[in-house]
Amino acid sequence: MGKGTVGGGGTTMLRRINVAAVLDAVRRSAPAPLRVAELVERTGLARPTVAQAVDELLDAGWLQQHGPDSADRSLGRPAIRVSLRGRAAPVLGLDVGPHRVTVGVSDLAGRKLSLVRRSGPGWSAQELLGVISEVITEALAEAEVPAEDVAAAVAASPGIVDEHTGRVQLVPSVPGWSSIDLVKHVRSLLDCPVMLDNDANLAALAIAAARGGTGTLLAVQWGERLGAGIVIDGRLHRGTGAAGEIGFIATAPDDVINPEDSRGPLERAVGSEAIAALGRQAVIDHPDSRLAELGRDQLDTADVFAAAAERDPVAQAVVQQVAAAFARALAPAVLVLDPTAVVIGGGVARAGAVLLDAISDQLRLLTLNHPKLELSALAEDAVVTGAMRMALDEVWQRKLPTPALTTSA
Repeated sequence: MGKGTVGGGGTTMLRRINVAAVLDAVRRSAPAPLRVAELVERTGLARPTVAQAVDELLDAGWLQQHGPDSADRSLGRPAIRVSLRGRAAPVLGLDVGPHRVTVGVSDLAGRKLSLVRRSGPGWSAQELLGVISEVITEALAEAEVPAEDVAAAVAASPGIVDEHTGRVQLVPSVPGWSSIDLVKHVRSLLDCPVMLDNDANLAALAIAAARGGTGTLLAVQWGERLGAGIVIDGRLHRGTGAAGEIGFIATAPDDVINPEDSRGPLERAVGSEAIAALGRQAVIDHPDSRLAELGRDQLDTADVFAAAAERDPVAQAVVQQVAAAFARALAPAVLVLDPTAVVIGGGVARAGAVLLDAISDQLRLLTLNHPKLELSALAEDAVVTGAMRMALDEVWQRKLPTPALTTSA
């Protein structure tokens, strides 16, 4: 029966479904290789069907072949193994902030090929576009990935992302940023599908994937800026687009949101710049403290937490002040969402137990159910990790099945 007939079309469709099932099984095992027998067990397909699908995927370039492992050789069974060919569809993640640009390149199996950061004193919107171009070029060169090979890219930005226009709104920390078409700029460099999302949302996806499981996760991205992402049973909750903007929570009765301000009320109170400023003021008030030995002019957030960990009472008082302000602001969200866990990422996550314990003590006084409070091991890499993960999802949903599943009948 020729192509285009009902029978031929049905056979072709069935083969595509089988190839997709085998591909999905290999993906779930990545980066570990699998034998054909293992693929038969995981897919429930007949061995000849699996073997045919493996051959198609090898020919299409999505799988790579490995020799038998030591167990196979000892049993006299020279069974080949296959795994994803990571460089078949590399992806790129971009984390853009007012003072730093981070670009990561990952292969198809999720292995990080490069990670490049560039920091600065603060750029205008046009300057930031130039920095983005430079860092993307450097990251691709380090990963040895040609720009035309990138299969998908995701850019993360602070602010509210309009899902209809694909542009960022309300980013006062980068003048003119909302007028820039970031997606168009990145696409001009890579010529691939490019998506844009809020940085805290992407961090939340990365943290949720690292933790696994179900339930409600409140993932806080805490650094110079302050935001949060909400993941419920593995799905990101966006609201109407501004869910998780906790940096704008009021900390005093007269606090109001002013779009012209570079910081929201909570960011001004407990952002990394505010913590460092509190430490410097503490040095002035207590010149004999451990903090004073670090030097008032150069004192940063890490110094405050380090001194508190060494049980300096002045530094501990600063941490308690920050923890109390943060807990008071976060408690209503915890009461409304009743999350399984609250995970803190971003630069402040490097504070360690000294901050985590102080926040936990405060939250226990302000909430009914006490969620598990954790620090993310991803720290300031959570955003770019989430961006790469979303880009991989884009590949699996669109790019990857196309060549593998359109092999001629």
